[in-house]
Amino acid sequence: MNDRSGSVLVLTNPLDVTADAVLRVLAERRVPVVRLDPGADLHTGASLIATYRTGQQRGTLRTASRELDLSAVRSVWVRRASPYEGPSELDGQDRRFAASQSLWGAGGILASLPAAHYVNHPWANRAAEHKPAQLAAAQRCGFPVPDTVITNSADEAREFVAAQAAGAVYKPLWNIPYSVGGQPHAVWVREVDPADITDAVSACPHLFQAKVPKLFDARVTAVGNRLFGVRVDSPDLDWRRRQDRMTCTPIGVPEPVARSVAAYLGELRLVYGAFDFAVAASGDWYFLECNPNGQWAWQPAETTEAIARALADQLQKGRDA
Repeated sequence: MNDRSGSVLVLTNPLDVTADAVLRVLAERRVPVVRLDPGADLHTGASLIATYRTGQQRGTLRTASRELDLSAVRSVWVRRASPYEGPSELDGQDRRFAASQSLWGAGGILASLPAAHYVNHPWANRAAEHKPAQLAAAQRCGFPVPDTVITNSADEAREFVAAQAAGAVYKPLWNIPYSVGGQPHAVWVREVDPADITDAVSACPHLFQAKVPKLFDARVTAVGNRLFGVRVDSPDLDWRRRQDRMTCTPIGVPEPVARSVAAYLGELRLVYGAFDFAVAASGDWYFLECNPNGQWAWQPAETTEAIARALADQLQKGRDA
């Protein structure tokens, strides 16, 4: 079948149940949707064509059931697509070559659709994932930020940690599974003492941060100018570690925080952001990080439904959002 113009293109893997919540809303509204996992689907029968001529750009996506005019895509939701890894039947450098060409070719086409509204643009996502960039932007946008050092000097790290009256924490600069005994383990935020810091720090930059004496954590999910706040209470320093032990309650977002969120989204060219805060007894909301593609369906049902509808609004309206 041929899709009429104005389709929403959703880039995600087939097991993404969070995306399903938004797709149900779009289906209720009869908004045409094409779901694509380019890192996998382009090796299993889907094809992508783009042509560029003076004054003209055209493109077509073909799947087993659809043909989509890429120049008429109203919105692209960049969710959780599989990585570009190359066809499984190739080995070694041939597979690496195919993977790189897919990333820069297919990824480049899908990031350059002329009429599309991106939530978020993949290049904006990538730029906003760097924690040093997040901290710098947070400062410029008026958020209180815990004292932080990023260093590969063990002496500097020990000196910083020792100087924190309320203690300090370590957190990875990028969340990547770490193998222990052949089993992948997540690296969680944890408290650190000067004695814990060895010369192994010199292997790469490490992030150390003053521990905030917090009353609770807060998550603010931003979709355009709409904010959805929840209070997170957990016995763990890092509430993501054991989510079955945390409780979440909807909470209002203070106006100063809302203004800083808007400024942050504007500076990093984001439509969507998942902001994490530590809320102190003083009432200050300390910025911890902003995941530009963070999960949100774990929140209370009413919040999850509201976020799904806000995202559907963005995708349905396209550039008018």
